[in-house]
Amino acid sequence: MKTRSNKKQSAIQLSIALISILLLNVIGSFLFIRFDLTSEKRYTLSDATKKLLTELEDVVYIKIYLEGEFPAGFKRLRNETKEMIDEFRAYGGDNIQYEFINPNESSDEAQKKELYKQLYDHGLKPTDLQVKGNDGQSQQIIFPGALLSYRSREVPLQLLKSIIGAQPEEMLNNSIQGLEYEISNSIRKLTNNNKPKIAFIDGHGELDTLQTYDIMKSLQEYYLVERVTLNEQLNSLLLFKAAVIAKPDSAFSEKDKFIIDQFIMKGGKILWLIDPMFATLDSLKSDGSTIGISNSLNLDDQLFKYGVRLNSNLIMDIQAAPIPIVTGQTGNQPQQQLFPWYYYPLAFPTSSHPIVNNLNAVRFEFASSIDTLSNKGVKKTILLESSKYTKLKNSPVNISLGIVRFKPKMEQFNKANQAMAVLLEGTFQSVFKNRVTPQVLKDSAIQFKAESGPNKMIIVGDGDIIKNEVKKGSNYIIPLGIDKYTREEYGNKNFILNCMNYLLDDSGLISVRSRVLKLRLLDQEAIEKNTLQWKILNTVFPILFIILLGFIQNAMRKRKYAR
Repeated sequence: MKTRSNKKQSAIQLSIALISILLLNVIGSFLFIRFDLTSEKRYTLSDATKKLLTELEDVVYIKIYLEGEFPAGFKRLRNETKEMIDEFRAYGGDNIQYEFINPNESSDEAQKKELYKQLYDHGLKPTDLQVKGNDGQSQQIIFPGALLSYRSREVPLQLLKSIIGAQPEEMLNNSIQGLEYEISNSIRKLTNNNKPKIAFIDGHGELDTLQTYDIMKSLQEYYLVERVTLNEQLNSLLLFKAAVIAKPDSAFSEKDKFIIDQFIMKGGKILWLIDPMFATLDSLKSDGSTIGISNSLNLDDQLFKYGVRLNSNLIMDIQAAPIPIVTGQTGNQPQQQLFPWYYYPLAFPTSSHPIVNNLNAVRFEFASSIDTLSNKGVKKTILLESSKYTKLKNSPVNISLGIVRFKPKMEQFNKANQAMAVLLEGTFQSVFKNRVTPQVLKDSAIQFKAESGPNKMIIVGDGDIIKNEVKKGSNYIIPLGIDKYTREEYGNKNFILNCMNYLLDDSGLISVRSRVLKLRLLDQEAIEKNTLQWKILNTVFPILFIILLGFIQNAMRKRKYAR
């Protein structure tokens, strides 16, 4: 009788369990819930990414070239990429499709080289790896990147982000950290049909079309970019959302200042790239020395009103990019050697702000320092600054190539961390407030505003930061950020793109760049010191634990049946 009762109770419990599972599956088909148990929520997509994915109208196909035999770090990047794209599929559904491809799979060398060429032509950069095998070490070329396609469009995505001076583990962690933003940003490039308009302002000696070719081409992936000459025409910026002022060398008229001011007051965004000082390397190469003088642009009062002061000085920094200097002659050929040129400071971002988080070093040329002012209602964020070994030279500055031949006097480099790029956010006051006539105030065509709504702008104390090199004697463009002497790639292009994306990003996608994932590395010293203990713990302990469980179970069975 007792046995029959137990069987009945077991059957009821089984039925309840099956019905519960069935109900959970039915409820789960209508509800979408995901749980991220990581401390930094690394698998929780931002609202901006979710919105982007749910609004996809067609399939985004992703080819990831991270398949094959890799070191552990690259395997981790591969696995994290797969997990992130699977997370994208959870919200984008069948509109996100992907495959992993091994570019080294073919045994035909000619076929492999042809694939390498295709990937390189599509914008993916190769990386050389030393791989250990049964026959010793061998070299392997990999392409740690992906190609994303949508309808008739295609964009490359470099998954491995290089940072000057960073350890391999740090670079991999930063690459993994930026996966959501990089993939989302690439999808945004492919699917964005309503591009805002950006104006590159002309008419004051700004950088020309060739000198800004590379950044304009890169910006065109997100925006409609045009060059605009203000020429004191009130409506010249009417249809634009943002403007770039790139290294003017002559003064702005009051009317042009008024046009820019009212553009800001009415919500327009500005990226100011200003040289307060005039100095060039070309004159140094021919004469060996030159004079850096103040660049009178008639913008001081305007920028002061918005919240910054550009100083008439030049920054010298021990942390600097190199230039070649002739050190002697071999026959008729001059011998050159690279020396750090203190007037070309390198800014290594330390802030977690979305514009500069995990950004490579940014290269400046004859930069000036920026002071921030205590304007009510305007928040100032320093984006880039010089190193702690900085020296300031006030106008006029005698600049000579001879300084590279002598060891710098470190006690003179005591003006640490000078601001070189500043973000301003808040409500701006017009520089023409209380200065315009009653007729202008009442003019319906002008619609003068004395104060902006919530707005933002970025000021950089160097115009060359946006300039790409043009090879002499031809129109060959050296990509922005590439050092023509060392072939080192700096973060200039990404910095400019991030600035503009931050200024114009209404979706909030750029904020994903500030996400930080903790790098949990093993302590190699502790591993080497306690190797034997850990080996014993991992081999002997599990066996002893199973034996102990066996004794306990046996004792419990004896006690149970002894009754």
